[in-house]
Amino acid sequence: MDLSAIRLPAAEDTKAVDALIVRRLRSDVALINQIGHYIVRSGGKRLRPLSVLLAARACGYGGTRHIDLAAVIEFIHTATLLHDDVVDGSELRRNQDTANVVWGNEATVLVGDFLYSRAFEMMVEVGSMRVMEILAHATNRIAEGEVLQLLNTKDPDTDEPRYMEVIVRKTATLFEAATRLGAVLAASPDAIETAMADYGRNLGIAFQLIDDALDYSSGNTELGKNVGDDLDEGKPTLPILRAMAVGTPVQRRLLREAIEHGGRERIDDVIAVIASTDAIAYTAELARDYARRAKEALAVLAPSDATASLGLMADFAVSRDH
Repeated sequence: MDLSAIRLPAAEDTKAVDALIVRRLRSDVALINQIGHYIVRSGGKRLRPLSVLLAARACGYGGTRHIDLAAVIEFIHTATLLHDDVVDGSELRRNQDTANVVWGNEATVLVGDFLYSRAFEMMVEVGSMRVMEILAHATNRIAEGEVLQLLNTKDPDTDEPRYMEVIVRKTATLFEAATRLGAVLAASPDAIETAMADYGRNLGIAFQLIDDALDYSSGNTELGKNVGDDLDEGKPTLPILRAMAVGTPVQRRLLREAIEHGGRERIDDVIAVIASTDAIAYTAELARDYARRAKEALAVLAPSDATASLGLMADFAVSRDH
C-alpha cells in the first residue's frame, strides 16, 4: 500500500509540520542540533503526527493548531526512541547507527530530555488545559509501559496479557492521544472524541503487533534494524509467547532459555520454532482484528478524504513489510 496516497489529504499540513519541526529543533547548543536533526531526519513513517493531522481534518477542524500538536507528538515519539535505544543497547534503527552508537548514551539521553521539554513548551503555547491533560497523561503512561517492559525482560513466564499491557501503554497510548487531540481541537462531541481515541489505540496496537512479527520475519534492509533484536534484548514478544504456548516441551525449553539469556546465538532455531507453530500468522491475525476495530470506530465520522485515509492507515499498519 502506498503511504503517499494516505498522506494526500494532509499533504500541505505535513509540509508545515516538517518545517515546524526543523524550526523548533534549533538550540544554542550545537550537540542538540546535531543529534536532534540526525534522528528526526533519519526517515520513519511519521504515522503519529499524520494521525493528528488526519483526525483533525476528519473531525472538521479548520485552524492551524493541529500543525503544532503534530510536531509535539513527533518530538515525544522521537524522545522515546532515543531513550529506548539507550535502555535496550540498540545499534541500528531505520538502517543507520543509533544516536547512542554515534554520540554515546549520556548525550543521547539528555537530548531526549530536551525533546520532551521542547514538546511541553509547544503544548503550553497551544493554550488548552485539555490538550495538556491528554499529553501529560500520555507521556506518563508511556513511561509506565517502558518500566513494565523492563520488568518483563528475560522473564520467560511473561504471558500474553502482560505483553499486551506493555504495548497498549508503550505504543498505543501515543496514537490514542494523537487522534483524540484531533477531535479535541475540533471541539467534537464526547462520542466522537471517544471514537477517535478508540481508533488511535486500536491502530497503535495493530501497528506494534506487526512490528513484533516483523522482528522474526524481515531482513535488515526491509525493517531497518537487526533481525532478532527483541530476542537479543530478552524481550518476550507475542510471536515467542504464542510459540511457547502451543509448542512441544522441547520447543518451550529452547524458547525459555533464549528469553532468559538473550542473544542471537540460536536465532535460527528460534525462528524455526516460531514458523512451525504458526506464531507469526497468529500475531498477524490479532493485528488485523485490532485494525478492524480501528476502522469500525470511524463510523461516527462524516465521509471525507481524511476519514478515508484514516481507514487506509489501519490497512497499511497490518499490510506493511517494514
